[in-house]
Amino acid sequence: MKHFKFYSKEDILSLTKVRRFETKLGERIRYLKAGADWPEVLHQSSAKYVLIGIPEDIGVRANLGKGGADTAWLPFLSSFVNTQSNDFLTGDNILLLGHFDFGDIKYLIDNNAYNQEELIDAYRHAVNIIDEEVENMMKLIASAKKIPVIVGGGHNNSYPIIKGVSKGLHKAAVIPLAQINCINLDAQADLRPTEGRHSGNGFKYAETDGFLGKYAIIGLHENYLPQNVLMEIHGNPLIDYVSYEDIFIHERKNFIQAVAHATGFTENTLTGIELDLDCIERVLSSACTPCGITPLQARQYINFTATDSKVAYIHISEGACQLADGRKDDTTGKLISYLIADFIKANSPDQ
Repeated sequence: MKHFKFYSKEDILSLTKVRRFETKLGERIRYLKAGADWPEVLHQSSAKYVLIGIPEDIGVRANLGKGGADTAWLPFLSSFVNTQSNDFLTGDNILLLGHFDFGDIKYLIDNNAYNQEELIDAYRHAVNIIDEEVENMMKLIASAKKIPVIVGGGHNNSYPIIKGVSKGLHKAAVIPLAQINCINLDAQADLRPTEGRHSGNGFKYAETDGFLGKYAIIGLHENYLPQNVLMEIHGNPLIDYVSYEDIFIHERKNFIQAVAHATGFTENTLTGIELDLDCIERVLSSACTPCGITPLQARQYINFTATDSKVAYIHISEGACQLADGRKDDTTGKLISYLIADFIKANSPDQ
């Protein structure tokens, strides 16, 4: 893996604030030993979850969005490894593998593009490189019958995650076809045309290539749903949605009913759980919203889907601790830490 950094015990403990009479997740979480054949270690490990980071904003920039989605991983990780290890969450069933670093690609683009059009084209070409490496990683994790836990990064990574997990589960004979379902809590559908890879069309590419089965979207904002995408959704029986307005303005369903509707729609096969942080009110992201769900509702969504779905993976995307325009919010990483902890607790009732 050219752009992947595998973590050692020392890497994890360097972020962990060890304290007498307490045990932190960073002291209990599993890791790779030096020189280990990591795919083989995955197959042999008793850990159920494999945690990795994809801190990049190339896909967001390729979608004409604000950069900064590459800044949430380390603040998240620092918060997560310092979570208390206790009867609610011990950390023993988590293997922290490491993170991708595509900084060299971004540096080359930013220092060689002559104009905005060339810059966007270069970013979209670079997303293909990211796709290939992320897909390969996901395939290896899923074929070992582990659940990938992914912190992004742009939502462009939904495509290689779905593709890689589908292939890996099929290879491991867990599913008969290389295809999984997906539930996405998001203000946007990310079904824009296949005009070149970016953060706005990951699910469209996954559907077009046949790796995405049923797709349920919760909390779509009607103001940001292109008419051509809306028509496509209405014409496709494998795509379902409940809009933000249906839940909170017209009150046709309450929030939990909307989530239950999505888990019922996708219950026929293994399902990926997606959460785009730009749907949470005032959370720093590439497309911050002044009108969205609350962090509490996001946690309820994670808890419900992790409990009520046959989970293939979880992916938290688009969060930022610092945007390219200078805005900062260090609490984004802590929020993601809560969400990941909620997922593992709910998906591991024996925890």
